[in-house]
Amino acid sequence: MPGIVIVGAQWGDEGKGKITDLLAERADAIVRFQGGNNAGHTIVRDGQTWKLHLMPSGILHPGKLCVIGNGVVIDPKVLTDELDELRRRRVDTSGLRISANAHLIMPYHMMLDHAGEAKLGKLQIGTTRRGIGPCYADKAARLGIRVQDLLDEKILKKKIVAALEPKWHSLRPFARDPRLDLQAMTDDYLTYGHRLERYITDTSRLVLDKLDEDALVVFEGAQGALLDIDHGTYPFVTSSNPVAGAACIGAGVGPKDIDEVWGVTKAYGTRVGSGPFPTELEGELADLMRERGGEYGTTTGRPRRVGWLDLVALHYAARINSLTALAVTKLDVLSGLDQISVCTRYRGAEGAEFDYFPYHQSVLHHAVGEYVEMPGWSEDLSECRSESDLPAAAREYLAFVADFVGVPIALIGIGPSRDEIIWTEASRGMAGAAPVVS
Repeated sequence: MPGIVIVGAQWGDEGKGKITDLLAERADAIVRFQGGNNAGHTIVRDGQTWKLHLMPSGILHPGKLCVIGNGVVIDPKVLTDELDELRRRRVDTSGLRISANAHLIMPYHMMLDHAGEAKLGKLQIGTTRRGIGPCYADKAARLGIRVQDLLDEKILKKKIVAALEPKWHSLRPFARDPRLDLQAMTDDYLTYGHRLERYITDTSRLVLDKLDEDALVVFEGAQGALLDIDHGTYPFVTSSNPVAGAACIGAGVGPKDIDEVWGVTKAYGTRVGSGPFPTELEGELADLMRERGGEYGTTTGRPRRVGWLDLVALHYAARINSLTALAVTKLDVLSGLDQISVCTRYRGAEGAEFDYFPYHQSVLHHAVGEYVEMPGWSEDLSECRSESDLPAAAREYLAFVADFVGVPIALIGIGPSRDEIIWTEASRGMAGAAPVVS
């Protein structure tokens, strides 16, 4: 019963959607297990670009079971809009299933998110202001409203009243906002419930049944390991756990149901929002890489911060996720650079050197990368379809990364389209991998 978890091994935006889309071709079920519409996956296939926010990446493959798990927080307006857009583009959405236990983002969650960031001023975390954090906070406080509540008007209204009661002080700036009217809010969410009812079910049972049938199940995470609320660069993190272990909690399966964990990393580094970024670049080189890589958020459109590949952080991500394989994306962005730097250790503010990811935020916030310089390459990679097609310098770069992190590279991305990839020799025998081109 092979289960594969796909996680981001950096600060998100690594190209997980493309990797999940590729594995979904051979999978029987694709499960999104955490996060909300603060994430976005961009998939390019058949000359079309798809931007998904809540929908599992496998939705583009007809006949697949596509699950939004209990660990996801759902804005029902975003989800219904996404369903409408997919149907408009003639995508079959009949395979979608939504956990009855997933929590709902309410209008007041978005208001609280806006107010909280504004109050922090220069200390802003850099949230997407989509209400994700306040929704997860209500979940932990046992004031959350779940998908199943959309199907019972009496329970829904009672839960909204209970959730609003302790928030009125914080919501005073929005007192006249019509979205806070109890009856209007209830009616709106009941309407969402009617639209989504046919998709709502016990998704944990469905996924476990697939695993029992020896089907291939892909568990899809959002964001990345370094944004994990427990293991990331706190407080500049997301509000959930994007690490592999959360797949069990967010999908309702057991640890033994996971056979492989694939970590997705770019061939360089990016980050959106505030927080430490030891290998960050500025100036012309950063601008060049940002433009070549299209480094603008799928959900927000915000320009991403850009830097060299950080192997200290990547090794850390490999350990906390128990990575069994790496997928390296956007290798083509580095083409044309005479020299490529790769971070192999940090230097602290007082000169101390760190070969490991520092646990103390004061150390990490002042750490800068120390680098190994490697030769670049000028060749266009778009036609490469095997490792042997790559320039020698590119192969050397990838070998250095795999050796340092201690995880084999299964897949290499050399362009935005789904066919611009290389399956490596190391991928042979891995669940879901395509035949290696010899």
